Amino acid sequence: MCGICGIINFNNSPVERIQINKMMQTMRHRGPDDGGVFIKENIGLGFVRLSILDLTISGHQPMFDDSERFVILFNGEVYNFIEIREILKNKGYKFRSNTDTEVVLKSYLEWGEDCLNHFNGMWAFAIYDNKEKELFCARDRFGIKPFYYFRDNNQFIFSSEIIPLLHIKPELKKVNESIVFDYLLTNRTNHTENTFFKDIKKLQHSSKINIKLKKASVSINKWYSL
Repeated sequence: MCGICGIINFNNSPVERIQINKMMQTMRHRGPDDGGVFIKENIGLGFVRLSILDLTISGHQPMFDDSERFVILFNGEVYNFIEIREILKNKGYKFRSNTDTEVVLKSYLEWGEDCLNHFNGMWAFAIYDNKEKELFCARDRFGIKPFYYFRDNNQFIFSSEIIPLLHIKPELKKVNESIVFDYLLTNRTNHTENTFFKDIKKLQHSSKINIKLKKASVSINKWYSL
């Protein structure tokens, strides 16, 4: 179990490191072994790590590709990453770690968003393209790994847990009465994108998010239909 988080300011105001640190600190229990921050202008990414595969510094996140154009935050496990790594090696890719995180990143370099169809596992991740100023996020087929977010015209904020979002924006502590009603009546919580908090959503299972910072556009779509 690890934790990912991020802030994108569509008004081009710089992300403050103290905000990312605050989000990371509130979910340190998810990743007590390591942590890292990436901030560039109006985007900030944070990661807390529970070391399972490759306990060395090679598994540190945020993780960059060789060109440092792409950076990834990854929470989860790709069960068939060894097989995928061999395929990529045969295509000429070289690996610096023994992590599935690096396999996910280089799979994205090779296949783009279609890389998701190659993975067998559970995940929530975000990949940022430094050149095109685009963020790609995705969640596994069954929604095992969490991904919560808030968006308005000025910001997109995401995290593995809801509490970090509330620390950044305390005004989000507004009860979503319809979801509370559904839970009390039917014990259902995952039938929609809505959460117990009115303005906080969760990325649905087998869904993806594409954010273009230059255009301040956000699109959310299914990448796989069960």
